[in-house]
Amino acid sequence: MIDLKVGDGFPDFTLPDHRGSPKALSGFMKPSPMDEKMGFLDGYPLILVFSRGFFCPRDGEQMRGLVGFQNELKVNYGKLVVVSADPSMVSAAFRTGLGADWPFLCDEKREVIKRIGILDETEGEYAYRSRPFTFVLRPDLTIHEIYDGWFFVGRPTIEELRNDLRHSMRTNSNYGYEAFDTPEAKSIRIPQQEWQDGAPLLGANGMEVASGVVKSFDLGAGNGEISRDDEDGRAGEDVFFNFTAIPGEGYRTIRPGTPVKFEVVNHPKGPTARNVQTDEIGASRTHNGVSPGTSRQGGREA
Repeated sequence: MIDLKVGDGFPDFTLPDHRGSPKALSGFMKPSPMDEKMGFLDGYPLILVFSRGFFCPRDGEQMRGLVGFQNELKVNYGKLVVVSADPSMVSAAFRTGLGADWPFLCDEKREVIKRIGILDETEGEYAYRSRPFTFVLRPDLTIHEIYDGWFFVGRPTIEELRNDLRHSMRTNSNYGYEAFDTPEAKSIRIPQQEWQDGAPLLGANGMEVASGVVKSFDLGAGNGEISRDDEDGRAGEDVFFNFTAIPGEGYRTIRPGTPVKFEVVNHPKGPTARNVQTDEIGASRTHNGVSPGTSRQGGREA
């Protein structure tokens, strides 16, 4: 008998993924670095599918449907994880064959499957598999909805999952436009119109100007860190920035190792950078730099 119901907290667990790397369930739902910097700490909902395994034709059909949903999940910030008793190598092969890009977690010892009371002791082809349940979890691991897929008709449709995610995300502090239309938010995720007349002179607005070297830049998320030089030329604190802090149009990128100068924004969540410009003197000693990239269309980027 399943031990969980809607409104309960789902147990946080750690299992190896399809590459054999241990992953905590809560880690998939945490807010992004951009969200944390902007004070949006809610995180994102998760679709958690317990699969019988690679051999089950009904599971294969469900997974193929989810493959068709995965691109939408990327842009609506929903998360998806599958758990089965298959070994990591088998899960990796199944995942590749499907064309899935979400993580498959491996509960070979059936620890989680037994813990939540969904171990199938009737399976005649492969012993002790999970019953096919799908849970939709809120960011705090509260169960929003449970689908019992013993018969395939009990498994959620894409529209049902979309509605579950929408209902959950409506409670997020960053769900509305108004959350982004504040001076604090726009000092980090800077509106493009700030740069419509080109890059202003550093410090012309009275802000502190600092220098450093780009420590990292995540092309997918558009966020990076600058290792700031202190007044004595020694390595100082790391300063967060979003790609919108680079003057220009469209989606801008910058390579790690690029010497830069920038304005320091004293934000409540720690210093951030704006008006990030290549340090021409420092750049003369490197071949790295800022690239305008291509423009992204649509809603928010995080």
